[in-house]
Amino acid sequence: MPQLPDRLPGFPDFRITLPKDAGEALGFLLTESGDNGSHKFLVSTGSAVSAEDWPGLSDFARRLRSRLRENGTLVDGPRPGTWTASHDIVCNSPSAAASLVLGYGATGPGTWRSTKDGHRLGDFLPQSWRAPQKAWLVRGNNVSGHNLVRQLWLKEGLVSLDAPHLPQVDEPDPTKSVLRRFVEEGYEGSATYHQKRGLVDELHAFFTQMRIGDTVATLSDGQLRLGRITGDLAQSGSPGGLSNLRRPVAWQEAPHPYEELPEEVQQKLSAQHDVVDLTPVLEQLTALTGGPGTAPEQAGQVLESSEQRTLTFPEVTDELARKLLVHNRSFLDELRELLLDERQMVLYGPPGTGKTHLALELAEYFGGGPEQVKIVQFHPSYAYEDFFEGFRPVEDPETREVAFRLTAGPLRELADTASREGNRHVPHFLIIDEINRANLAKVFGELYFLLEYRKRSVRLTYSGDDFGLPPNLYVIGTMNTADRSIALVDAAMRRRFAFVELSPRVEPTAGLLNRWLEHKGKDPEPARLLDALNKAIGDPDFAIGPSYLMKPGVYREGGLDRTWRTKILPLLEEHHYGEGIDIAARYGLDALRERTRRS
Repeated sequence: MPQLPDRLPGFPDFRITLPKDAGEALGFLLTESGDNGSHKFLVSTGSAVSAEDWPGLSDFARRLRSRLRENGTLVDGPRPGTWTASHDIVCNSPSAAASLVLGYGATGPGTWRSTKDGHRLGDFLPQSWRAPQKAWLVRGNNVSGHNLVRQLWLKEGLVSLDAPHLPQVDEPDPTKSVLRRFVEEGYEGSATYHQKRGLVDELHAFFTQMRIGDTVATLSDGQLRLGRITGDLAQSGSPGGLSNLRRPVAWQEAPHPYEELPEEVQQKLSAQHDVVDLTPVLEQLTALTGGPGTAPEQAGQVLESSEQRTLTFPEVTDELARKLLVHNRSFLDELRELLLDERQMVLYGPPGTGKTHLALELAEYFGGGPEQVKIVQFHPSYAYEDFFEGFRPVEDPETREVAFRLTAGPLRELADTASREGNRHVPHFLIIDEINRANLAKVFGELYFLLEYRKRSVRLTYSGDDFGLPPNLYVIGTMNTADRSIALVDAAMRRRFAFVELSPRVEPTAGLLNRWLEHKGKDPEPARLLDALNKAIGDPDFAIGPSYLMKPGVYREGGLDRTWRTKILPLLEEHHYGEGIDIAARYGLDALRERTRRS
């Protein structure tokens, strides 16, 4: 009788549920290691297995499934499209076992779930890799009313975490699963499920992810303190349990005023947790002093490198002004300064004034190319889930199953791109066309706060991430005043955006058509007719912009008359709907030509 393989002690049973609840596979980790160094995994007798080989399944897994089918280990299951394991099956790794069961390439640590509590297999495994150096924020200025930074940490050279109810953890580098058991045991009845979940994450960071040499930061009395972890964690008793978990730290003497910190650092420091991973801003923290233990001349080199990559826009040139047919370059200079200062701007005006065109040209010029620009168009049914993130039906490309998955919208996608390493000093632009056509409070949600407070972060509704808008992300909206008056925009949006008018009554739009006709060597009559038309309309919100007459088709045989009848007069019919006005008699080409002759 073959000897049963040894089960890895201390680990629970795991399961995978097949799509459409077509059955369940069960298994557990073994002590023996596979070829890739991970523990082997046993799929138990009676487990359900998908009978279909999906795209993405490796050749090795296909051959294994075929062999097991031929030797009778996988037999027909009780449901169509499934097999059943007639014997235990030992696989080379949890991922190989998951691929065997599902019929497509799968990651074992993320696919197998504990049968007891549903936690991922990965939570039970030690961390396999981490960055060579990381940075951490640990809060200590208000621990049950005590400022431990001032009273303890700086004096004794340490950083601590309060865990008064945590039992003694003797296991080195405990996994989340181990820590979860300790928290459940020690905090039963004294903490909510949400508090326990957050505590497990913080303990895992403090116990397992922190390493000697990592940078540690804390805030106290409006100043940032930086140090370097110099020793291993120690767990011992302390008065009131306020500092039971300790790590030795070499603190730097000179603090850094909070208000003088780089914006992206302030944003990360605003996350509402006791332990926060600051590795994404490690470069900026190092630049403050060159990092703990760095020589002064090296610190100067780091600072110089950081200053060379300061976020800015290229200067406006005469060539750009000529390209955009702007007669006065100061207008473009003002738009540049507004974007640098406010980061959000709305171009508003009647239709045909070139709002979207100008927004695209400026974004590509200031951002350095179209790859830094994303454009969306708002409409009445547009929502937060479309704009930022939400659960949407998504088809799995391998299984063809449809499930609701958390999916990023255009703003989240652009923000993630802008905040990547190497991109943080490159401007990125989001253009929102017809921004006033959506319910803005519904679309922006908690992001309204971030538009005004760029140095802060908020907890997101769906993912639960701490999120802040990157400082190199700029928003340009366009607003058609004929569609909805600017007066209907709420005060919250007015406060968060700079508003710039593009209207036939003001430059540079007022003379744009004239300059374009001159540039193209065409008769200036269309410009005179457009001025006469807008004078006859009288209402600046319903004026007609020059872009209607800046298209090649207008200047072909009969093109001006055709454009006037099919593009311009219908707009005015809608504007005067129900008033009984003869639109052609008032705004037609013949009537306008007669007026221009008389004047």
